[in-house]
Amino acid sequence: MLLGPPGTGKTHLAVGIATRAAQAGHRVLFDSATGWVARLAEAHARGQLAAELAKLRRYKLLVIDEVGYIPFDQDSANLFFQLVASRYERASLILTSNLAFSRWADVFGDATIASAMIDRIVHHAEVINLTGNSYRLQGRIKPQNLAH
Repeated sequence: MLLGPPGTGKTHLAVGIATRAAQAGHRVLFDSATGWVARLAEAHARGQLAAELAKLRRYKLLVIDEVGYIPFDQDSANLFFQLVASRYERASLILTSNLAFSRWADVFGDATIASAMIDRIVHHAEVINLTGNSYRLQGRIKPQNLAH
């Protein structure tokens, strides 16, 4: 779990870890939280949600980027919970968020779902809090700095 303000390197670090996992031979998928929910909503609409969750469990690692950037409606929150629950103690997740866990109830619209999800996420997790200013706001790298 990578937490921190925007621009502190959460996604960059998640991609780096996922890339190393893929290089080590593990199956890896990456998408934003809203992308995962859209994928599950489509499967649910086709009556294939259980099959889609089973298919996703064949991947050793899923990266879920930007949890909390966009609030979920009740159906989306339930789908997201099912994704997290289906992987609990079976396969790995990397999640990135700019929100502290105390604000997840606002995102998911339900304190019970948020609490149950957080419980499963942090049970075997390393929670890394990234701090500092946005790398994006620090300006561009100057060519003279690359010579070293």
